[in-house]
Amino acid sequence: MKGMIFAAGIGSRLRPFTDHHPKALAQVGGKPMLRRVIEKFTAAGVLDIVVNVHHFPDQIKEFLWASDYFGANITISDESETLLDTGGGLLKARPWLDGDEPILVHNADILTDFSISDMETAHKRSGAAATLLAFRRESSRQLYFDADGSLRGWQNLKTSELKPSGFCPEADFERLAFGGVHIVEPRLFPLLEDYSASAGAVFSIIPFYLATLAKERYKAFAPKADFAWHDIGTPEKLAAAEAMLKNRS
Repeated sequence: MKGMIFAAGIGSRLRPFTDHHPKALAQVGGKPMLRRVIEKFTAAGVLDIVVNVHHFPDQIKEFLWASDYFGANITISDESETLLDTGGGLLKARPWLDGDEPILVHNADILTDFSISDMETAHKRSGAAATLLAFRRESSRQLYFDADGSLRGWQNLKTSELKPSGFCPEADFERLAFGGVHIVEPRLFPLLEDYSASAGAVFSIIPFYLATLAKERYKAFAPKADFAWHDIGTPEKLAAAEAMLKNRS
C-alpha cells in the first residue's frame, strides 16, 4: 500500500495551539500526532507516503526534514494557496498515489491503535473501491450500511438532512460513524476528477462517496478486537487522549 496523511487542516477548535502551529504537530504522550501516524504507517509496511500541508506548512516540512522523514519516502502535497479538504486533497496528490496499489488514508488528528493489516485484508477480500473505518460512537453525522456492510447513505442527526437524494434509512441498516481512516483504490481517481469538475476543487471525500454509490461499492470496517480511538481536535479531546495513554503506561 501507499499512504496519505491529511495534515493540512487549520484546527481552529484546538486554539490557542493552532494560532502558532499546525494541528498535526500537537503532541500526545510527548509525540506529535504526525509522528504517531507516520509510525503507524511504517509499522504496517506503508513507506511511500504523501503528507498534505496548508496551515504553517514550513513547520511540518522542517519537522519531517529534522526527523529524516522517519526512514520513509515522504512527499509533500502543498496546499498553501488553497485548502482543498479531504476529497480535493486526495485528488491533488494523484501524481504520487496513482498506480496499482491501494492507498491508506489517515487524518493526522486521529489517534487509534487498530490493526492496519486486518483492515487491509478485509479491503482486499471485499473488492470494494474504498473501505472506511466505521463504528458505533456518538456523532451528529452518521453513515448507514446495509447487511452486506456496503455504504447506502448518510444523515446529519441535528438537521435530519439525508444523502444521497432520495435516501431513506431502512430498519436493517446499521448506523456507524466514520473514523477518519480509509483504504482507497486508485481506480477512484477518474471518478474524483469527474466529481471535481462539477463540485469544484475543494470538496470532502464523504459527499463524493455518497454521490457515486451507483458506480462503486464502499464498505465498512469495524475492528473485531477492542481498540482505542480519539479525535484530538479540541483541547478537551486532546486531554482525553493524553489520559488514555497515561492509563495504559
